[in-house]
Amino acid sequence: MTEFIRSEIDGGIATVTLNRPGKLNSFTGSMRQDLAEALRTLEEGKSKIRVVILTGEGRGFSAGGDVDTMSELQERRDVVGFTRLLNAGMEVVTTIRDSPLIFIAAVNGVAAGAGLNLALACDYRIASDASSFGSTFVRIGMHPDWGGTWLLPRLIGTSRALELMLTGRIVDPTEAMDLGLVDRVVPAADLMEEARKLATAIAEGPPIPVRDIKQAVYEAFRNDLRMQIRLETENQLRAFLSDDAREGMEGFREKRKPEFRGE
Repeated sequence: MTEFIRSEIDGGIATVTLNRPGKLNSFTGSMRQDLAEALRTLEEGKSKIRVVILTGEGRGFSAGGDVDTMSELQERRDVVGFTRLLNAGMEVVTTIRDSPLIFIAAVNGVAAGAGLNLALACDYRIASDASSFGSTFVRIGMHPDWGGTWLLPRLIGTSRALELMLTGRIVDPTEAMDLGLVDRVVPAADLMEEARKLATAIAEGPPIPVRDIKQAVYEAFRNDLRMQIRLETENQLRAFLSDDAREGMEGFREKRKPEFRGE
C-alpha cells in the first residue's frame, strides 16, 4: 500500500487499484516503481493468490504518464531520470506477462498511453461502458512504450495497430470491443462485480494447469506446432500426476464440485 497504489486481498483474488483519481491515475513520481513492487509482492505470495484484478479509482483507469512530470524531465534533458521511468514500466509489463498469476484489467474509464498498454499486458480485459482507449503518444510527440508496439499488433493486427498509434485517436468501448482491444463491455455499475465473478471462476480452478495454460498460450507465439505439442505434453503430465487431477476426476464421477488445492 502506497499513496497511489492500493492492494486488497480477498481469498485467492487480489485487487490492485491505481489511486490518483484527481489526475486520472496518470503515473507520476515513484508510482511506476510502486506498482512494480506491489506486483512483485503479490508474486511472492502466489501460493494464496491466484488472480489479480487491476483497476483505477475514480473516472480513469490510467491516462498514462503524467505530462507535467515528463515535461520537467524533457526541459532538463534528464535522460537518466526518464530512462528510469521507462525501465519501471518495462518491469510492470514483464512482471504481468511472466507471472503464473492471471491478470484481469477492469477498465473503468480512460486508458491512454501507458495506461492502455498496462491494460493490454493483462491476460483479459473487461471494460465499462464509460471507458475509452487511446495509444496517444504521438499527440505529445512521443513514441509508445510499456510494450505497446508488441502488444497492440498481436491483439488487433498490424494495420489497425499502426492506425491507432500513428493518429493517437480515442476509441470508445463499442469500437474497442469490435477491434479486439477488450474482451467484454459491461455497464459501469457492474464492472467490478463482473470482474470479480470471472476472477472467482478462475481462482476456483486447479492452480497447476491454470498456471501452465497461461504459459503455454504465450509460448505458442514463438513455438512451432511440434514444440508446442511437446510443451503441452509436459504440462499435461504434470497435471496428470497432481492430487488435483485425482480430485477433479473423483468430483466428476461423484457429480460434485471438486476442491482444488494446487497439489
